[in-house]
Amino acid sequence: MQRNPHYFVFLKYNFPTYYDMITDQQKYFLEKAIELSRFGMQIGQGGPFGCLIVKENEIIGEGHNMVTVLNDPTAHAEIVAIREACKRLDSFLLTGCEIYASCEPCPMCLGAIYWARPEFVVYANTRKEAAAIEFDDDFIYNEINAAIGDRKIHFVHYPHPDASTVFNDWKQLENKRKY
Repeated sequence: MQRNPHYFVFLKYNFPTYYDMITDQQKYFLEKAIELSRFGMQIGQGGPFGCLIVKENEIIGEGHNMVTVLNDPTAHAEIVAIREACKRLDSFLLTGCEIYASCEPCPMCLGAIYWARPEFVVYANTRKEAAAIEFDDDFIYNEINAAIGDRKIHFVHYPHPDASTVFNDWKQLENKRKY
């Protein structure tokens, strides 16, 4: 099986860990994400979350939580910023980009971040801190690890032959764009 050449390319880079100090420039971008979180909260567009996406020290995407104003549960700050940055780059990959978020990404945003493949993420608040102000991030992380039958939302797996056929057709498709 041939793997997408962009798959986990970011792992080869050295990036800060929890114990490393971030640079003044990274601190600046993180503080801008925190400002976005406050702005979105103060104008009543959603929860206290903000995000910036930076490439070569230039902000190419930004967002604050817009869940309640858009009635869209996917309108998290990271998703809003990823959509803006990808549109600006005309690419679904954030190669060479950095993400600065006011809070540790929720599972949905974490998934989107991995699909976009930036170089690294810097965040301020943790999912435990988000849980302390009544956001479900930590609960959802726990649900992901729960057995299907133990999840709070009932899931039914019904293997359908037509669905398998579509996957087999994809596998055989010669002109597909892998991601």
